[in-house]
Amino acid sequence: MRKGYADCSAGQIHYRHLEGEGLPTVFLHQTASSGQMWEKVMGMLEGANPLYALDTPGFGGSFDPDKDANPSMAEYAAWLKEAMDGLGITQCTMVGHHTGACIAVDMVEANPNLVSKLALLGPVPLTADERLEFSKHFGTPFTPGVSGAYLLDNWDYLRGLGAHADPMLIHREMADQLRAWWGRVQSYNAVWDQDFLAIYKSLKIPLLIGAAEDDVLFPYLERAKELQPSAQVVDLQGANFEPDLDAETLAGALRDFLSQ
Repeated sequence: MRKGYADCSAGQIHYRHLEGEGLPTVFLHQTASSGQMWEKVMGMLEGANPLYALDTPGFGGSFDPDKDANPSMAEYAAWLKEAMDGLGITQCTMVGHHTGACIAVDMVEANPNLVSKLALLGPVPLTADERLEFSKHFGTPFTPGVSGAYLLDNWDYLRGLGAHADPMLIHREMADQLRAWWGRVQSYNAVWDQDFLAIYKSLKIPLLIGAAEDDVLFPYLERAKELQPSAQVVDLQGANFEPDLDAETLAGALRDFLSQ
């Protein structure tokens, strides 16, 4: 696994990369993780084709948007597309998890010839009312303070999402979340402002979708199936951290999907 930076018009995008032959696969992470969340799956797919995991602006090693900015999902997608251009990626398969799924569909809509196949883990086909309800629970700001109380608040937040199933996973996710203390607010605002449902319905490329039963977005997986009846569905475990907690199942499904 090698790491590096690619330029975009607003700053630098950090990425992870495993070499391979053929069409690249690009992985996009959830909020408030980073490309680290894909390392286990990428390791299981190593050698199949070139693999890239990009850190979304505001997360991991990538640049931070201005604190007063309110980037749209289209802006996140455009920044990452510029980084992909710099890496020489003109066509790819793409895998997005939660917020990464939102960025992925926006990128497909804006660049119809870029993505040949798309895997969406935790797709977000929510109505406007459902997005409003989610916004009350995900993306609310926290402020670092000298008491350290915000540390326990964030730890409990991650426990509630299932990260505590592996002590090293919750440790890693805690570090990513604290780094992205403001990036998570900005990216979630973009998620709730995006009409994912409308874009998703219009997709015309091969799809693989899935979510664990204890993933917060699992209740909407059936809707995703109905909207795209030709999509392949993978049964996963691992709450909101399927790429870590059910990596073998996911890697196997991706290997089969990408080889078809």
